[in-house]
Amino acid sequence: MEPIGMPGQGGPTSEIYRFDDIVVDAGAHTVLRAGQPQTIEPKAFSVLLVLLRHKGELVARDDLLDEVWGHRHVTPGVLTRVIAQLRHVLGDDSQHPRYIQTQHALGYRFIGLPRRDSDYPDTSVNALGESEPAETIVAVRQSVPASLKLAANEPHPPNGGLGPEHDRRHDDRHHPQLVSEQVESRGVRRIMANLLGWGGLLALLTALAIWMAQRAQPARAAEASIAVLPFTSLSENKSDGYFADGLTVEMHDALAGVPGLKVIAAPQSGGVKQGDAKALGAQLGVATLLDASVRREGARVRINARLTDARTGFTLWTQSYDRETSDVFGLQSEIANEVVQSLLGVLPSDGQALARRLAPTRNIAAYDAYLKGRQQLQERVGDANPDSAINYFRGALAIDPGFARAQAGICRAEITRFEAARDATAFDRAQTACKRASGMDPSLREVSLALGELHRTRGEYDQAIEHYTHALEDPSLRADAYLGLAQLASAQGRNPLATDYFERARKLRPRDPLVFRERGYHLYTSGDVAGAIESYRTAAALQPGDYRTWYALGGLYQVKGDNVQASAAFERSLQIKPNYPALSNLGTLKFDSGAYAEAADLYRHAVELDPSDFRLWGNIGDALSAASVDPVEAQEYYREAALRAERYLKIRPDDAQGFAQLAWYSANLGDKTKARDMQGKAEALATERGEVALWGAQTMAVLDDAEAAREQMAKARAEGIPQQRIESIPVLRRLLGEVASVPKPSTKQ
Repeated sequence: MEPIGMPGQGGPTSEIYRFDDIVVDAGAHTVLRAGQPQTIEPKAFSVLLVLLRHKGELVARDDLLDEVWGHRHVTPGVLTRVIAQLRHVLGDDSQHPRYIQTQHALGYRFIGLPRRDSDYPDTSVNALGESEPAETIVAVRQSVPASLKLAANEPHPPNGGLGPEHDRRHDDRHHPQLVSEQVESRGVRRIMANLLGWGGLLALLTALAIWMAQRAQPARAAEASIAVLPFTSLSENKSDGYFADGLTVEMHDALAGVPGLKVIAAPQSGGVKQGDAKALGAQLGVATLLDASVRREGARVRINARLTDARTGFTLWTQSYDRETSDVFGLQSEIANEVVQSLLGVLPSDGQALARRLAPTRNIAAYDAYLKGRQQLQERVGDANPDSAINYFRGALAIDPGFARAQAGICRAEITRFEAARDATAFDRAQTACKRASGMDPSLREVSLALGELHRTRGEYDQAIEHYTHALEDPSLRADAYLGLAQLASAQGRNPLATDYFERARKLRPRDPLVFRERGYHLYTSGDVAGAIESYRTAAALQPGDYRTWYALGGLYQVKGDNVQASAAFERSLQIKPNYPALSNLGTLKFDSGAYAEAADLYRHAVELDPSDFRLWGNIGDALSAASVDPVEAQEYYREAALRAERYLKIRPDDAQGFAQLAWYSANLGDKTKARDMQGKAEALATERGEVALWGAQTMAVLDDAEAAREQMAKARAEGIPQQRIESIPVLRRLLGEVASVPKPSTKQ
């Protein structure tokens, strides 16, 4: 039995109501039925207390709404749903009620016969032979004083805030904790004083055990917090998974825009089982989990949604929806409304913002194409394909020419292609798409995010920051905006700021491999190869089927000089999906071992997969040149590489290694002035110092400036480039051989 209260503490007595086999404890916020705890939403529990406190009286519907919800944008239907839940919890029948009677159009009345414990106190005899209320024997009732409960449940600032304004609040926690410990000590002394007169040693130990257990409990997740788990597709058509994936992302983004609701996207696949809900909730730091199954059959869609309490593992509500596919927008809105009302008790504004967010177009065919494109564009999908995404977005626009989010999707997809393949023409297309999206709806924050990425790739930092800041206004885009700001700070060499932005993104998406990949690349460009490897390893553990993570990880092992692990990572990447970066990097391993013909074949195969990347053309030139093949053929590849690199660097003027590579191509083409100029620009950017120095050493060696080449090699070593990598490069190996062959000064007298 829960405590009824301690006399002399100045606090009110706890409310405990009993009727039939039901016990309602207001202080503990519990409902027991036949001794079994019942799952009940906070608002439903509040309604029950109002009815119990006015037992036998008619409580008007509006009075209930005012009392529990403050009547803020809540429809009577919310109250109807809560009453239905209460009847289910209490085992009541609406047709033949024993507890809750409905007065149609007026309100509700509690007609049971509840007894409040404090109205009928038991009495006992104390050690002095005096009669006193049973409430003093708290330990016998296996409880702790209200003062201890207050200290143990002291509210703390939420743990899901963003930015310095949140972080600084944590410093204030130490002061109330000291007060709590003092209150707890006084409470324990009171327990001992009460129990010694009764000889209740067992009761004392019980009270102390409960008190210690309460102290040991971890901080609870914020009440209004939820993880949106990936919706499971049950459609017979296996390729229909994009629809469930798209609905998951749309639901997450819509809920993330609700003020006061903390929303986490969980990368785990499939639904949540009753047994692992608690572990997953604790892992993600949320109080509730939303999962659903989606089945499309012809023109109909069926969704079974479930909201689970992550602290108890109990289902808060479950609902099945069977609609025409054309009504999917309204269906999503209903589910979102159920979630928000369950967690917050009210809808923000008039609920229209959720509906608008979940209905970006009124044409279901356009929406279907948009979801397919969005799936292809998602960086967290292992087989992401920007080209395929663009085709789907164009299809959506062909159906609905005013679909601004689809147009913004084209812009972002083209930028993704530009950054991956150094394709200058993709950037031109991105500019056109972003301009069109802005013309359709300049207030759309997806457009702001796309424009931020467009300016970031151009190195136009001020404009990029402005657009990213606008994108931050939409909570669903906040993690991506923070990643963009982190990349900007990294490009400027502002490493502490970049780290802060990466951490903010990680808090919003704690298990998103994209965050760890981008952070890993930042660490690599900052010279922390070991940290970069660790970050990419984390990304690989979170998403082992992503070919991009494996070829990047292999490249880092290659930079470190661990060719065995590098080769294994490249092979794994190719097993997942044939891709040109892994082929090119395997070619470089062959090149470093002196197998130049095999390297050239791998580089050519990579060009066949994607000819856009200027580095592939330069690699072929290197292999042909090292193999002493026709120098004219090698120069043709260097010339193509230089032309593509120049177009790329006009768009991306902050790529230090890109300028160093252009310097190398220029040196091989005999343009000494341009080679030195490009190397100077690369060094001035002061990023990727080790790689820039390694390219610079090769360039200076080709320019017959042995002293400058040795200086660059020394810089490369100082920045962590292994000696074996330096010696694997033919022009540097020859230079080192010449140094070794110079006779040492005689030491003889």
